Amino acid sequence: MLKEYGFVRVGSAVPNLKVADVEYNTREIINEINKASEKQVQILCFPELAITSYTCSDLFNQDILLDSVEKSLIDIKKATKNLSIVVIVGAPLRAENKIFNTAIVIQNGEILGVVPKTYIPNYNEFYEKRWFASAQDAKQKYINILDEKIPFGTDLLFKDKQNKEICFGIEICEDLWVVNPPSNSLTVNGATMIFNLSASNEIIGKEEYRKDIVRVQSAKTISAYVYTSCGVNESTTDVVFSGQALIYENGSLLKENERFRFESNLIYTEVDVKRLMNDRQKNSSYINADELYKEYRNIEINLQDNIETLTREYSKTPFVPTNDKKKIKTCSEIINIQSYGLAKRIKAIGIDTVVIGISGGLDSSLAFLVAMKAYEILNLDKANIIAVTMPGFGTSSRTYTNATNLIKQYGATLKEISIKESCEQHFKDIGQDKNIQDIAYENAQARERMQILMDIANQQNGIVIGTGDLSELALGWCTYNGDHMSMYGVNCSIPKTLIKYLIKYVADTSDNEAIKVTLYNILETPISPELLPPSEQDNIQQLTEEVIGPYMLNDFFIYHFLRYGAEPNKILKIAEQTFKEEFSSEQIKENLQIFIKRFFTNQFKRSCVPDGPKVGTISLSPRGDWRMPSDASYKTWLKNI
Repeated sequence: MLKEYGFVRVGSAVPNLKVADVEYNTREIINEINKASEKQVQILCFPELAITSYTCSDLFNQDILLDSVEKSLIDIKKATKNLSIVVIVGAPLRAENKIFNTAIVIQNGEILGVVPKTYIPNYNEFYEKRWFASAQDAKQKYINILDEKIPFGTDLLFKDKQNKEICFGIEICEDLWVVNPPSNSLTVNGATMIFNLSASNEIIGKEEYRKDIVRVQSAKTISAYVYTSCGVNESTTDVVFSGQALIYENGSLLKENERFRFESNLIYTEVDVKRLMNDRQKNSSYINADELYKEYRNIEINLQDNIETLTREYSKTPFVPTNDKKKIKTCSEIINIQSYGLAKRIKAIGIDTVVIGISGGLDSSLAFLVAMKAYEILNLDKANIIAVTMPGFGTSSRTYTNATNLIKQYGATLKEISIKESCEQHFKDIGQDKNIQDIAYENAQARERMQILMDIANQQNGIVIGTGDLSELALGWCTYNGDHMSMYGVNCSIPKTLIKYLIKYVADTSDNEAIKVTLYNILETPISPELLPPSEQDNIQQLTEEVIGPYMLNDFFIYHFLRYGAEPNKILKIAEQTFKEEFSSEQIKENLQIFIKRFFTNQFKRSCVPDGPKVGTISLSPRGDWRMPSDASYKTWLKNI
């Protein structure tokens, strides 16, 4: 079941309604409750004043309308008596000789609590103060509804009986638009979800502005934010409503509806409260908001743990933007960060020469492109980029040709130094049989290459640019004191799946046809360290992903493990759903186990990595985002699977 992993299925319903027809509106609300319950939605939010409609105006002062709300609540209670769904519905209620615009929380046929609106708009098209009092005017902590004493106020938090991290608070429409929304305090005091019952009319540009406000508030409060606004069936005497429904999680849009629909509509998805809590626990600024801590009353809810499959979709490549327009902008921004980081380092040292090893593979090609951009920024002669290709026992003609073509096409200085003889001499010196192609055979080549690069850098008064990427660092897929080392590693926080898109971006935006051909060929080349000989047909035989697993899976694991601290069993669950077309459950499980073992046992390599720029939300620098003992045990993580 998914509740144990922190998932809660939340929904937003915009019902068809008739203005001031409470009986009709109640039927529609109950219909949507039943639909949501069939979809196993656990918490469902309706728009502001949904029972009466928002646009009743002076009819709110009619006793017959207010009396009919109580009859409506009897029907909704009866309809939910045998349902576990938590319903949040908007309605006007009388109390203390006033009328309040409220959100009413109902579960299992019981009214659990009532939250009144705090900020009552009274400008432009809004006249709410004509009818409604503010929550600030309320004197009592309880309200009498249907002869029951119900908790009443803005100091209510609704918490799950079994999991206290599943906790929500409520604000109503204008409450979100003020300088200090109630959700600021609600979330600091434990709410991981905010539900907003709203009535926001449409004017040009307001839709995007509204989405920005919800997105930013969700990000600021590190919460899931469910927003439900009144639909087009409201009165159009002076304004038009569109019925916008939004579900955000920590600033990311999970789900939105199609606006401007006369028929009822419902959206739902799972929010991840464990993910939210992980971010809150890491954010020292969040937990130090002392001025927002207040006394709240906790109202118990009881969410059933009956959801077995996720409806929420996860990106197979979480490091790569899915939107094409955003992808182009992101690629440009990443290369800028890398290039300016390197340019600053070159400038600070006071040199004009860099040395880089070029293999014809993805990582070294990206590092080379970054060096080129850095030299453009500094207006330095690109001939001072000394690009060294070092053919060894495993070098194929394809990667060799790609490496030399790339260097020549960009105008860098090409040096070709074979490592075969020096490695053979080294094998003699240490007593290594060159026919035994073991780890010593492989790593000697990587270290020989790094020795050459370091010595050339000393000779030319330059620095060695590192090419290793984030995925390799996470998996320990680098030779200690070989490709593991450099003076500045430009790819250290770029995962393998993203490197492909960055190189493709450069290829797609290049005006040089020869460069395009070379870069596309590099993109199509199998990923390999090329430390073992190719086949007789000169094909690459040593394939990295056959040893450590597909990079698509590994980068998915890295993202959820490091970014959100997700437990392995949870990662397995979401990976099984995400990659069900590509991999079996057993394949995913096996690769996850390999990832965990390699991640833990290779921390010693990450504890002494060179400087390099953080680019995304994840970095493994021991000086920055990731500090871990090199001898930590992975048994607890493996056992979790």
